[in-house]
Amino acid sequence: MLGFGVTALMLVGSAAVHYYLWIRLVRDTTGPGTAVRRLGTWGVVLSALLAPGTRILTPLFDPSDGGGGRFLAWPGYVLIGVLLYLLPTLVILELPRALALRRWRRAERLETDTTPVSVPVSASASASASASAESAQVAPAPAEAGDEARAADRLVGRRLFLGRAVGTLAGATALGTVGYGMSSALGDPLIKRVPVTLAKVNPRLAGLRIAVVSDIHLGPLLGRAHTERIVRMVNGLQADLVTIVGDLADGTASQLGPAARPLKGLESRYGNFFVTGNHEYLYDGVEDWLDEMRNVGVRPLVNERVEIRHNGAYLDLAGVEDLAGEDHGRGPDLGKALGGRDLSRPVVLLAHQPVFAEEAARHGVDLQLSGHTHGGQMFPLTAITELANPVNSGLGKVDETQVYVTNGAGFFGPPVRVGAPADITLLELRSPQA
Repeated sequence: MLGFGVTALMLVGSAAVHYYLWIRLVRDTTGPGTAVRRLGTWGVVLSALLAPGTRILTPLFDPSDGGGGRFLAWPGYVLIGVLLYLLPTLVILELPRALALRRWRRAERLETDTTPVSVPVSASASASASASAESAQVAPAPAEAGDEARAADRLVGRRLFLGRAVGTLAGATALGTVGYGMSSALGDPLIKRVPVTLAKVNPRLAGLRIAVVSDIHLGPLLGRAHTERIVRMVNGLQADLVTIVGDLADGTASQLGPAARPLKGLESRYGNFFVTGNHEYLYDGVEDWLDEMRNVGVRPLVNERVEIRHNGAYLDLAGVEDLAGEDHGRGPDLGKALGGRDLSRPVVLLAHQPVFAEEAARHGVDLQLSGHTHGGQMFPLTAITELANPVNSGLGKVDETQVYVTNGAGFFGPPVRVGAPADITLLELRSPQA
């Protein structure tokens, strides 16, 4: 559950954001006192409450398929997704909006300042005026009050037109982007096939296939059917090893264990393995999740390793707890996981967060498999995860350790993926001697 300070900050932030949205989407697009303005205002108020309320209240409800959490989570997280694109689009449109208004104001001033008007004169001055007219041009005079009023009305009309154009463009952009992103997030994950060459892999070990799945995020938006789809797709890869590298669920094992049980159907030649992610520590009972994995035939690697024998050659597969476990008296212990191993063998490490690769490199790990980043999930958040991680998505390198980061098979928060599609990866080890 979120603390009071975080909750208060979210509510204040939502109020500030929605006041800006009210100005651009309601005040600038409707007339004062109209029913449409009143309706729009109430819509903004509802959005201002629902957006933070979803994040604050959803964890208090049962996230299982039959629980009440989904009735708040679905509209709330879709709304958050729309807001995440609506707000920056409006901000980007501020400059062209300001330039258009400036041009219109200048045009109105030029028009009103140069409008000639007739000025009444006395009879005695008429002859003098007639005489001087031959030698002088008629000078421009200030606009009358009626002209100024008409100019002001035109500017108001143009502002209303501009406000509606900006609102329509921003709304269409946000809704269109979220619609595309939802179709990506809720559809089947992509299958990626990635060859990885490791110096210590000999020709006998070459060809070993490792399926990598991460960030399944079972919860109020993704349930048992999501797990069944992942199992079906992984089994179609005919992997030698299946690895689940954290963030399986957003809830306790008692709530979401039934949604995870289709994992019992995973098929592989040498076994299925699991390590914790940071979300396993957000709820009480990480040990319950480890037991749940054992019950479905997926072996947790808790700061330990196993020996994989393939065609007479050997690979060490190690796994560590997530860094978030350090706040709970747990956490990764790579010395324990790798201690006493045969250094001539290649070692593949399962570690949820890519930032752990720096520690892995110091211990001579050949390949680290991670998730956590979601690849950024929603552009332009991809730029933030790029900066925060040594590898954000795909295959990279930290010192002499290769790092593969999957985008994950699920999503967190808004059911939206833009620029970072969900994936399930099949890695195939290659030998430099081949």
